[in-house]
Amino acid sequence: MVREKRVDAEVDVLWDDFHAQVNVPSAQLRQWLLTRGSGEESFGPNPDLDLPEPGRQILQVLTKRKVDLTPEDIEVMRDAVDRIESLMDAKPPRGNADDEWRHSLLDLGHDPLVER
Repeated sequence: MVREKRVDAEVDVLWDDFHAQVNVPSAQLRQWLLTRGSGEESFGPNPDLDLPEPGRQILQVLTKRKVDLTPEDIEVMRDAVDRIESLMDAKPPRGNADDEWRHSLLDLGHDPLVER
């Protein structure tokens, strides 16, 4: 008999919020993080381990199925949603291009230029 792992209703809502806020595909996020992390110091033998945080953790969650989430993954998702919402609330005035603001969002897997 195969048992299906049940997902808490709160985690269900968080999963949907996380995937709505993290609107950058995982391959694009990985490429962005590799670019961000490749400053003056080079990567070690395994570049994935050297990806900037919390982007690396977000990327790991994106590779999982909902039923495979750990408590740590749930915390990463909650933190990412909170950080993205806070940054979106701090959006610079229209017409003021703020690359650092957008880069901070991209580090979390959210591109404010992508329409929903």
